[in-house]
Amino acid sequence: MVKARKELPGVGELVVATVDKIFDYGAYVKLDEYEGMDAYLPWSEVSTRWIRNIRDVIREGQKIVVKVIRVNRRRRTVDVSLKKVADNERRRKMLWWKRYVKAAKIIELIAEKIGKNIDEAYEQVIWRLEDFYGDPMYGLEEAVLRGDEALREAGIPEEWINPILEEVKRHVRVKKVKIRGTLILRSLKPHGVEDIRKVLLQIPSIAIKSGEGIKAKVYTLGAPRYIIEIEANDYKSAEKALSNILRNIEHEAKSLGMEMRFEREKR
Repeated sequence: MVKARKELPGVGELVVATVDKIFDYGAYVKLDEYEGMDAYLPWSEVSTRWIRNIRDVIREGQKIVVKVIRVNRRRRTVDVSLKKVADNERRRKMLWWKRYVKAAKIIELIAEKIGKNIDEAYEQVIWRLEDFYGDPMYGLEEAVLRGDEALREAGIPEEWINPILEEVKRHVRVKKVKIRGTLILRSLKPHGVEDIRKVLLQIPSIAIKSGEGIKAKVYTLGAPRYIIEIEANDYKSAEKALSNILRNIEHEAKSLGMEMRFEREKR
């Protein structure tokens, strides 16, 4: 159970919960992000479609993402909805939560090793990483990539920095992201094939210059179609590299009298 930053959630907030008890009229869930506090899920908020039995949708012990619809701060009661959570919201929230829990466990382990308590772990590290990066695990991944600078930027106390850097090397693996698209190049000139080859050969070197850890590969689908694949540490860097590549090769293609078009592949 992670430590909660505030006593009660706000209306409209998405929260990870565990189904506790199911009744004919609704269910009680425990809010994982609020140290297991109870919340009520009314029968009418379980599903957008008609259901005969709530157990057709949820089961005891199941992890779900709910949206807070009512909060009574005087009585400290919370009502939540399952049906008001869109599929994409559920996926994003659950992924964020899994990463948050993993980051918290790593920092709690470090705290034990250096003689810090749980409150200090959250206040001095976990919440500071969350505030600065939006996701504590992203902060730890940045520490793997950039070292102590990534931690100091987030205001992490000096006594934590070396222990964190040592621990993340063992527990954090930075996953690369990839984006792709189809580049269409045509030339009617006698030496057009060689001109196209010249343009394509520039792509990997442009990617390398676009930022640390960025790579680009080019595959042919058969002239005039070529796949460009960008690999980077995050989508923001990948998108920046792709824009840089397209801007450079568009300029080169125009100077060589080539027709150029790019079709982005959706993620």
